Amino acid sequence: MCGITGWVSFHHDARTQAPVIEAMTATLARRGPDAGGVWLGERAAIGHRRLAVIDIAGGLQPMTDRPDTPTVVLSYSGEVYNHHELRAELMGRGHVFRTRSDTEVVLRSYIEWGEAAADHLDGMFAFAVWDERAQRLLLVRDRLGVKPLFWAAVDGGLAFASEPKALFAHPEIRPRVDADGLRDAYSLLFNTGPTVWSGVREVEPGGLLVLGRDGIRERRYWQLEAGTHEDDQDATVDRIGTLIGAAARSQLEADVPLCSLLSGGIDSTVLTALLADELRLRQGPDARIRSYAVDYSDQAERFTGDILRTGHDTPYATEAGAFIGTDHSTVVLDPRALLDPEHRKAVVVARDSPIGVGDMDTSLYLLFGEIRRHSTVALSGEAADEVFGGYPWFHNPKALAADTFPWLLVTGDEAAMPLNPELDLRIDEFRNDTYRSALAAVPHLDGETPAEHRQREMRHLSLTRWLCQLLHRKDRLSMAQGLEVRVPYCDHRLVQYAFDAPWALQSFDGREKSLLRAVGTGWAPDSVLHRPKNHYPATHHPDYNRGLQDMARDALSVEQVRALADETRIKPCLDAPPEQLEWGHRLRLERVVDLALWLDHHRPQLAL
Repeated sequence: MCGITGWVSFHHDARTQAPVIEAMTATLARRGPDAGGVWLGERAAIGHRRLAVIDIAGGLQPMTDRPDTPTVVLSYSGEVYNHHELRAELMGRGHVFRTRSDTEVVLRSYIEWGEAAADHLDGMFAFAVWDERAQRLLLVRDRLGVKPLFWAAVDGGLAFASEPKALFAHPEIRPRVDADGLRDAYSLLFNTGPTVWSGVREVEPGGLLVLGRDGIRERRYWQLEAGTHEDDQDATVDRIGTLIGAAARSQLEADVPLCSLLSGGIDSTVLTALLADELRLRQGPDARIRSYAVDYSDQAERFTGDILRTGHDTPYATEAGAFIGTDHSTVVLDPRALLDPEHRKAVVVARDSPIGVGDMDTSLYLLFGEIRRHSTVALSGEAADEVFGGYPWFHNPKALAADTFPWLLVTGDEAAMPLNPELDLRIDEFRNDTYRSALAAVPHLDGETPAEHRQREMRHLSLTRWLCQLLHRKDRLSMAQGLEVRVPYCDHRLVQYAFDAPWALQSFDGREKSLLRAVGTGWAPDSVLHRPKNHYPATHHPDYNRGLQDMARDALSVEQVRALADETRIKPCLDAPPEQLEWGHRLRLERVVDLALWLDHHRPQLAL
C-alpha cells in the first residue's frame, strides 16, 4: 500500500520542477512511511511513497521497465492478489522479471496489454503509467473503488494523486470550494467523480483515464451488470462460500505482520474464521491470527441503544475470538481522548474533507494506530452489508417505498450540519435530480417483479454510493497510520454473483444476510450468527457530549463557520443536556467541529 502522485504537461519541461514533485510526494509520507522516490522526464513527473508489504527489498518505486532510458514508468498503490498467476502467464509470453513484487507484475501487464491490463488485475489498486513511447498517461482505479485516485487539470495536462492534499502542493492547483462542492458534500449522496474541491475529480471506481496530446479520454472497464441466476439455494450458498474463501485466501499474502478486525458481528467473524483456518493449513495447527476489536472505557456501564446500535460488541467479539482461536485483543479507548484537538485535526487532515462521522472517525484512527504497533496489514469485513443486504433499508417497507436515497431516512437532515439558508444551495432539488440519475444507472433484467426491481435498485445504490464513503473512510484513516486494510468482501466476482442472486435467496430465512449466515454456520458462534445488525460503536459518556458541545461553541466563534452554518438549527443541540443529546443532533455538532478544523487547516478559497 502506498501513495502515488505526479503530473503530465505537454507545455512545460517537468525536469526543471524537481522541488514541486518532491513536495507533492512528501504530503503522502504517512501513506508510505518506508520509502519514497520520484522520476522526472521531459513531459512527466512521477512520485511515490511506499508502505512495504510484499518484496521489501525489490518493490521500490517509481518503477521503470529498464534502468537506463526507460520507456514505461509506473507509480502504483495497492495489492494485486493474482500476481503469481499473472507472473507465470507473462513469463510464458517472454517477460523477464527483476523482482518478486506485484508492482512489477502491474508494470509488465501494461507492457503486454496496454490499458487492457486493468481487465487482468484482481485486487485493490490505483496506479499511474507514463508511456514515453506513446507520450501517454494512464490512470487506473480498482473495480469497487477501494483505493482512491484524484486528478485535476494543469496547463498542458493534468496532475494526479492518492489524496487531494498532494494536488494542492502543485503551484497551479489551489484548494477552492464553490457552491457545487458544498452541495455535493453536504447532500450526503456520495457521488463518484466530483469532490468538495472545485476542479478536483476522482477516477471512477472500475474506471480509467487516458491523457495524450489529443486530450483526455475516460471509460469504465468494469461495472455491475444484471445477470440471470440459475443456482438453487444450496448451490448459491456453496458458491458464496467458495467465493468468500477464495478472496480471503488470496489476501493473506504479506511479508509483514498481518491481523484481522473482529467486531463480533457476522461479517468480521466469518471472515476471521476463514483466515484463521487457512493460516493453520499453511503454518500448522498452532498458528493463530491476531484479531482486534475496539471498545470504550464507559461502554459496559453506559451502553444505550440508538438508531444504529442494538448491543455492546465486546462480549461478542471476545466470544468469537475464543471460538475461532485467535490471539484477540480489545483496544479500549477513553472517551475523553476522542476530544483531543490533535487527534481531531489529524482525522480531518487525513480526510481532506469536512464530512465525516466525528468520534467514530477519531476512534477508528486511534484503533488503527494501536494495531499498527504490531501489524502492517489488517483484513476487514467492510462491504458485507452492501453485498448481502444487511442494512435496515433493505427490509423496511417505508425505506423501500421512499422516493429518495434510503440512508437519508436514517441520517437525514437531523445528522447533517445545516447550512446557512442564505447560501441558497437548493440541496433538496439536487438530491431529487441526483436520485433520478442514480436510478437510471441501475441495470435490470426483463420480467423482474416490482419487488425484485426495487431491491436491485437498493443494492446498486448501496454498492455504488454508500459503500464508496465507507471505503474512503477506511482508506484515509488507516493509511494515516501507515496501516494497510484489505477488504475481501469487495472481491468483484463475489459482488457480481451476489448482485445477480434474486432477493428471495438473499433473504430466504426472513431476515438480513441470509446467504452469509448460511455460509457462516459452523464458522461462527450461534450468538454471533443470529445477533442483529450493529454499526461501529460510539461512546455514550456524557462528558464526551459536554466536551463536544464546548468545541462546537468554539467552532461557531469562527467567522467562516458562522457564514456557512445555520446557527438557529444548531442552537438546540448546544442547549440540550449532555445526558440527553440525541445521536443525530450529536452528529450535527461533530460536523460543525470538523468544519472549523477543515477551514483552519486547508484554508480553502470559498467561491460561493
